[in-house]
Amino acid sequence: MEELKKKLLEEIAALEYELRNELPKEILRARAYGDLSENAEYHAAKERQSFVNARLAQLRRRLAELSMVDLSRIPRDRVGLGSEVVVLDRHKGEEITYKLVASEEADAAKGWISTTSPIGRGLLGKEVGDVARIQIPGGWRELEILALRTIHDLAEAEN
Repeated sequence: MEELKKKLLEEIAALEYELRNELPKEILRARAYGDLSENAEYHAAKERQSFVNARLAQLRRRLAELSMVDLSRIPRDRVGLGSEVVVLDRHKGEEITYKLVASEEADAAKGWISTTSPIGRGLLGKEVGDVARIQIPGGWRELEILALRTIHDLAEAEN
């Protein structure tokens, strides 16, 4: 979670720099070309300025949401945000390890799935031994939870 916050803060800093330093120079340079009604450089710079403002607002909202996550409310014995879960796909007969993360951190190649994805939602709140029945585009998947390490377990292991 801290890594994600750091990444968001870095992107915010870069966009704020662009908004305050680079874009005003581009707009001034484009204005020097004359008639603004047909000035492609001016319109492109203004469009970029609007995009940067919108992206900054989105990033600040997301950072505020993440700052409000109360780790004490994440269960210690059930699947929640930050949990590593080993499941048995009953249909395929194979074990899969997932880590439940915020949507910005999701990376299927690493096995990091969003808590808002169908599998993530299906696993939330489950305990070792439970079976999550999850609807996927091709039908249903049954995932039996074999092992669980919550965000609390992982934090203790790091210390």
